[in-house]
Amino acid sequence: MIDRQGQLIVVGSGIQLGRHIPERAIGEIDRADNVLVLADPFTFDWVRTRRPDAINLTDCYDDHVDRRESYRKMTEQIVSPVLAGRRVCAVFYGHPGIFAQVPHAAIEQVRSAGLSAFMEPGISAEACLYADLGIDPGERGVQSHEATRFLAYRHQLDPGALVLLWQVALAGNIACIGFEPDPRRLQILVGKLMQWYQADTPVILYEAARLPIEDFRADHMTLADLPNARYQEYTTLVIPPAREAERDEPWVAKLEALD
Repeated sequence: MIDRQGQLIVVGSGIQLGRHIPERAIGEIDRADNVLVLADPFTFDWVRTRRPDAINLTDCYDDHVDRRESYRKMTEQIVSPVLAGRRVCAVFYGHPGIFAQVPHAAIEQVRSAGLSAFMEPGISAEACLYADLGIDPGERGVQSHEATRFLAYRHQLDPGALVLLWQVALAGNIACIGFEPDPRRLQILVGKLMQWYQADTPVILYEAARLPIEDFRADHMTLADLPNARYQEYTTLVIPPAREAERDEPWVAKLEALD
């Protein structure tokens, strides 16, 4: 019988199995009453070596069902044992709070019930991207958007800064059903991007290495090549700065007047 208050701890496994997962996350996995995992198969198999009772949340996915319904099922599976008084550890790929709706929803529900919930940071695909491609986001600035949200809303891009579009394979999949890229939707993405860029603008399709024996992917091509390129669910579109940033002279003058 559980006679104490439940608690939720959300941890990240990082990107590369065995290299990125922090000691704090391992400790939480070992101590938890329940462990639930949403990660790649390699990571899930590794967690099962420590916790044979771990639950695989990917079983909630269905190629013919709206992913938002799958996310609701995952959230319920995480929150229910917490409300029953158990210490629950939920393990997510990469950084658990980046491009991940379920961890935030679960934490919000647990806290709304007056129980403890917190998130431990992990190494994200974005952190790997900066390291692998040799990019300092502080040098020119960075704009980061989920690809479908970018298409659906009136975002404005700055070609003088780095632009990252995440989950680009699913760009335009507003029904949230299935995981396959659609060249027609990708062509629409190219069309919107051409409000700020030329068709021959150099871009990069990036994928972080998931295993120590793998290399990261950084395929260089032009914007016009995107509809027929190769994609994984986790492919990121990287658009390097396409022009020099313009100095905002009136504001620079105000700063210089303080000297």
